[in-house]
Parts: sequence; structure tokens; C-alpha cells
Amino acid sequence: MFSVSYIRFRKHYLHIPYLVLAVLEFGLLYVIFSLQSLLFGLFDIGYASVSVGPLASLLFAFILSCGTLAMGGYFAMVHETFSSLFFRTLVAYCFVGGIGLTLLYVVFPDADPGSTNLLWVVLMASAAVIALRLVFLRIVDSEQLVRRVVIFGSGEYAGALMDEYQQNLRFLGVRIVGCIPDSQTSTVDEAHLLNVPNDFYRYCREHRISEIVVAQQERRRTEGAWSLLQEMMECKLRGIAVTSAVDFYERELKKAKLDLVHPSWIVFSEGFKGSKSRAFAKRCLDLAVSLSLLVVMLPFIVLTALAVFLETGRPVLYSQTRVGLLGQEFRIYKFRSMRQDAEKDGKARWASANDSRVTRVGAFIRNTRLDELPQIYNVIRGEMSIVGPRPERPEFVTELKTKVPFYDTRHYVKPGLMGWAQLKYPYGASIEDARGKLEYDLYYSKNHSLLMDLLIMIQTVEVVLLGKGVR
Repeated sequence: MFSVSYIRFRKHYLHIPYLVLAVLEFGLLYVIFSLQSLLFGLFDIGYASVSVGPLASLLFAFILSCGTLAMGGYFAMVHETFSSLFFRTLVAYCFVGGIGLTLLYVVFPDADPGSTNLLWVVLMASAAVIALRLVFLRIVDSEQLVRRVVIFGSGEYAGALMDEYQQNLRFLGVRIVGCIPDSQTSTVDEAHLLNVPNDFYRYCREHRISEIVVAQQERRRTEGAWSLLQEMMECKLRGIAVTSAVDFYERELKKAKLDLVHPSWIVFSEGFKGSKSRAFAKRCLDLAVSLSLLVVMLPFIVLTALAVFLETGRPVLYSQTRVGLLGQEFRIYKFRSMRQDAEKDGKARWASANDSRVTRVGAFIRNTRLDELPQIYNVIRGEMSIVGPRPERPEFVTELKTKVPFYDTRHYVKPGLMGWAQLKYPYGASIEDARGKLEYDLYYSKNHSLLMDLLIMIQTVEVVLLGKGVR
């Protein structure tokens, strides 16, 4: 069905199956809203419908599609159970979409079909979209239509890639068949090992292989290696994709696998480019979004400050030194969520799960991200951006730079209020967590664009609503 499983737009990988699903869902939502009168008759719902035009149907479909995107509906569906899909769709349409439509109809009252009609249309749309997703997933992820991939390599790199695929990488329309050994020693599970083919191209044709992912542990210049390179060249020239493991991680998991990253990848790869025009556009977007957030969230800012004061007194705010762009230090501001003596000995500590230093109000404002609202001030000052890697404390940065390779590369992008790593990785509270987050920060640093920033802003709704990555 899909000869190529992705396209790249503005440096960001977009998977074709998800784009097709989004178009189908948008069309279905448009049709349901347009035919609401007929649908009410079919379901014997005794509420009068109102006449709506194409613009009203387009706006309805657009808002609910944004609700799905905000709740991560286009990225989690392969792993979801029916109950999870049902819950996610209801939250996306009835809650996030409902809020969006309510605000929309304040601006465009002529598009409002009425609260009762709208409720029934949203419920019908939810049922129809759930059915569409179940059918679409069954068809597109079937063995007949998936892109079949083999990994060339059987060392630690190949084993790690296979493990991540088993746990996380079940992307729509992609199936890893197994690993072809490149040496006598292997760390890959025997169940995933394939026989070494005599003819790579013929093997790929016979087994319907669309892509070879090269994950060799060692690349020695031997006669066998030269022969293998020629076979790979033939496969590529005859239409079979040959991809490095680091590029495969980047495309499918949207991260840069740290064990595979080398300085040459940063130097020669497309990306990691500074742009004055983009920096100016990003600054304009930061100011527009931060000032709008300040106006909209002002009542919540006042209520949060009052709640912190009533529970534990002053100070309501606290500040810490953080490391920003090009290693420059600045003061970050938050609503205080811990006791005043949380670091009475002056030593910086990682936050832990169920941290006893967190107050009751502090736990709530952390879960809802209300404690981060004072950082709007940092964005307005230009010390932070709306989107970027989260800034870390100097004490931790000093340690992490010695223990995590390429850690300092994240400081070539302005830190952000929200970030790609916060969407993809749980709360970081250790050196190993810092490594995991850096893989996503590297991907953002390499590929960041205004489109990616907008996608991160929309998807952060799920993080706030579900309290992901909080300690």
C-alpha cells in the first residue's frame, strides 16, 4: 500500500500511514457534521438540526482533529487496547475538542449547531472514528502491506535496536523480520537471527524486504567487507533502501541513539544549522504565545500564588540558576512546590518519586504544570523559548558533561518551557535519564523548525491533562 512509509517536511519525519489516517478521519468528521440531520433521523434522535454550511463542517473537523493530535492519538494507536483507544478518543473529542469548539463558536456563532445537536454529533463522531481506526489498523498493519525490514548486524547495536522494536517500535506499517549476523559473536536473541544470504538482493526479493538497516558493531576494511559493500550498493541501486541504524532510530523513534552518534554525524548530517531568519521568526512566535498565555492564564496565576501562600506562606515564588543558550546561566522562576527547607544544606538533589519535600498544593501544581507559569517571564525576557530542551542546573550540567557524551550540544539551542524530550521521555531524575532525554534533545536540535514547535505545543496538552512525567 505504501512504497515509502514516510515523507520529510520541514526536516521533520511524517509517516504516511498516519497522514492517511488523519485525512480519512478529517473527511469522516466533515461528512458526519454535514449530514447531521440525516444521521439524527437514522438514529431516531428527536432533536431538530440546524442548517450548517461547508465552513462550519470544516471548522468542526479541524478542531476535533487537533484534539486527536493533542492527545497523541496518531502516535499511540498501535500499542493501544480498545479501552485505551475509547478513553483517548472521548477525551480528545468530548473534552479537548469540546473546549476548542466552545471557544470557536464564540468567534463564529453562525457555525454553532446548538449544544444538544453538538453533543450528539460529537458522540457519533467518536463512535465512527473508533470503528475507522480499528479497521484501518487491521488493514495497514497486516503482513501483506507492511514494509518488511531486516537488520544487518548481530552485536550490541543490533540487539538494542531489536529490543527497542519489541518494546516501543511497533510503528504502523513497519515490520522488522530479524537480524542477519555480521560476525561469529552475537548478542541478539537466537529467535531473531536469520541465515546469512549468499545473494543479498535475491534474498530481499524473495522475502519482500523493503529496507536493510545497517547496525554493524565493527566496520573493518577487509575483502569480505568490500564484497558486502558492493552487495549493499546493488540493493540500493535496484530499489531497496539501505539505512544506517542512527538514521533509522531518527526516522522511526524520533531520537538520536546516543551509542550510535559520532562527531562526524553532527558535522556532516543535514541539520544542526543556525538561521537568523528562523531565530527571528521563533522569537516573534515566542512573544506572541507567551503574551497570549499570560493573558489567558492570569486568573490561574493569581489562584496558584494564593494557594501556595495559604498553605506554606512566603515565598510564593522561588528561583534557581539554570544553564541556557551557549552555556550562559540565568535565573529561572517557578511557583514553590516544596517546603522552604527543601535544600537547607545547599546541595542540589534530583527530585524523586513521591518526594517528601513536595507540599499538597505543590503536588497539584506540579501535576497540572501550573508551577511552570512564572517562566513565561523568562520567555518574554528572551532567556528561554516556548519550545526547546528543558534547562538544567549548573551543578548537574557539570557532572553530566563528564558522564554523558555530547551533553553540551543541547546548549546550542535556547532552552524551552516545553520540549520534545518532555513529550517522549518520563521525568528525568538520574544520569541514565539524562542520557535518555538527550537522545530526544539531539533530535530536536538537529531538526527543529516552526512546524515541529507547533506540533510540540499541541501535543503538550496530553502531558498536562494526564500529568505525564511528573515527580
